[in-house]
Amino acid sequence: MIIALKTGISEETVQQLTAYLEQKNLTVHRSQGTSQTVLGLVGDTTRIDEEALRAISCVDKVLRVQEPYKKAHRAFHPDDTCIEVQGLDGYTRQIGGQYFGIIAGPCSVESEEQIIAIAKSVQKAGAHFLRGGAFKPRSSPYSFQGLGIDGLKLLIQAKQETGMPLVSELMDIQQLDSFESVDVIQIGARNMQNFTLLKEIGKCHKPILLKRGLANTITELLMAAEYIMAGGTETVLLCERGIRSFDSYTRNVLDISAVPALKKQSHLPVIVDPSHATGLSWMVPAMAKAALAAGADGIIVEVHNDPEHALCDGEQSITPTVFRTLVEKLRNYAILESRII
Repeated sequence: MIIALKTGISEETVQQLTAYLEQKNLTVHRSQGTSQTVLGLVGDTTRIDEEALRAISCVDKVLRVQEPYKKAHRAFHPDDTCIEVQGLDGYTRQIGGQYFGIIAGPCSVESEEQIIAIAKSVQKAGAHFLRGGAFKPRSSPYSFQGLGIDGLKLLIQAKQETGMPLVSELMDIQQLDSFESVDVIQIGARNMQNFTLLKEIGKCHKPILLKRGLANTITELLMAAEYIMAGGTETVLLCERGIRSFDSYTRNVLDISAVPALKKQSHLPVIVDPSHATGLSWMVPAMAKAALAAGADGIIVEVHNDPEHALCDGEQSITPTVFRTLVEKLRNYAILESRII
């Protein structure tokens, strides 16, 4: 249920109404928009008398949200959410609203030389966040599984040298203590419906990058985000990374229509992963530009300084030179879109 309040009411009045609603065993989620305050009610609202609520002098209108996701719904938070992360260099990175964020780095951390070199190159080219996998979920148990804790240590070293915030994938809640220096925790496609993990990660109060599952619907992605937000973490990034199809030409099929669909339903930032979506490095620039044109709030791209010898997903990784050219083109397009990169 949504309660939109009239403009110009005092803070004391809002607090009194909030206390009244909480006495009815409801959780009240407050959203302060540009022109109106909205109270979202989570809990059993079936016993709430809508007419009685409408009769309260400070209430403008009362609406019921039919969708099962509440906190992630745009009705609860009419304005776009902008997620802010500060780097060690003192600069604040923003994704959402008018800000288009760029996350770049290798699929997997392989060595100190590799991650430091890539981190410096993508930073110079215009990336806002450094991505890198320390723990890698692979389809085959014989494939490279990542360097684990040693990989995290190398990522932290790259963060210290560049000042860039880190994005890395968490596979198990038992790893959480090791992710203290990771600024944005990624939940991969295979764990999108690991509800036990989602409940726990919601308690960490860090930005979460949530990837859509290989065969999951848009509603299921939003419900997964709701699990995280119900735990207390409001800063969730929704990531479209391609879904399974009958066609095997590309690794997956990038559902670019998911971007405007998610933006219509939710206030959360939406980013696109063109690397996993296509699996082909030469397609990445085109799909990244398509993401910006579709209204996405950012991209997450795999960049490797030697893709032919990469230990993981080299065929979908672009070189630092290609990445630099891509960022330059995105900046030109962003001017037309009135976006900030």
